[in-house]
Amino acid sequence: MGSSFVHRALRVLALGIAFGAASGAALAQGTVYVSSEKDHKIYVFDVQGERTGAIDVCKRPRDMRFGAGGQQILVICGDSNAMGVVDLASGKLTDTVPLGDSPEMFALSPDGKTVYVSIEDDNVMAAYDIASKKPLFEVKTGGEPEGVLVTPDGKTAYVTSEVANVVHVIDLGTKKVTKNIKVGKRPRRFMLAAGGAELWVTNELDASVSVVDTKTHTEKQKIRFAVKGMRETDITPVGMVLSPDGKTMWVGLGRANHVAEVDVASKAVKNQVLVGKRAWGMGFAPDGKTLYVSNGLSDDMTLIDAASAKAIRTVPAGRVPHTILVTK
Repeated sequence: MGSSFVHRALRVLALGIAFGAASGAALAQGTVYVSSEKDHKIYVFDVQGERTGAIDVCKRPRDMRFGAGGQQILVICGDSNAMGVVDLASGKLTDTVPLGDSPEMFALSPDGKTVYVSIEDDNVMAAYDIASKKPLFEVKTGGEPEGVLVTPDGKTAYVTSEVANVVHVIDLGTKKVTKNIKVGKRPRRFMLAAGGAELWVTNELDASVSVVDTKTHTEKQKIRFAVKGMRETDITPVGMVLSPDGKTMWVGLGRANHVAEVDVASKAVKNQVLVGKRAWGMGFAPDGKTLYVSNGLSDDMTLIDAASAKAIRTVPAGRVPHTILVTK
């Protein structure tokens, strides 16, 4: 083997090591999608946070989910009163489903055929058949419904009411509210944890997360947040994401400009990471190493190394970035 070959190999190895050190983390394979409310686009990034494209969608895109087995993005557009359907192969908006006035958040049925949407102006959770675009039914809620979560068995939906400060438990078979769970002030979003035994609920005006027992449908614990130098009223938790291993819940603290890492088993706050302004939306790389955070008031996205709980970099993400999706 010649000395020139060895020297070239060593240079390549050194460059690889330098890149790994500079990145601050081993970032996962995948594509990152960020909805931008004021640009009416979904921005596309690689896992290092470099923007690679943009998709024009309907007006004020917010909540997003993957549909059609990961071949589509379904996106709620609040000012279009519609759900946009984006074909990922072409990178284009290919269809829309009409919804009620001021749709907020949504969930999909396990088979991906039905969408359940919180309709803020009508104070209902509305169900629609995606293929036919036909409304199926509505369930009356308290004022300003927001978060929607459907259980993996497709039998139950949970919906937050920001005004009533409750979580509605809806039987999707009877299409009726079976219980109202009292939580904190202005509940917003959900995540299931502990193998589905717990429902975590962010309380935006209570600086807290309520942990609900999904068997008894009662609040069993409240996790409170404090950020040094911040008033309690500045700590406004909204978005959450569970790590792929199920051990850690990350909570966006809104106007406190931090995200909190919470141990699911002990409910202890392990770390807080400074990000951009009004941290809400979050998404994990499939390997759980990198967390992506949308900062709605600084118009950017922060990448966090989850193992060290440190920010890697912050990149522009359009005007008022909202929801983040990451492909596996």
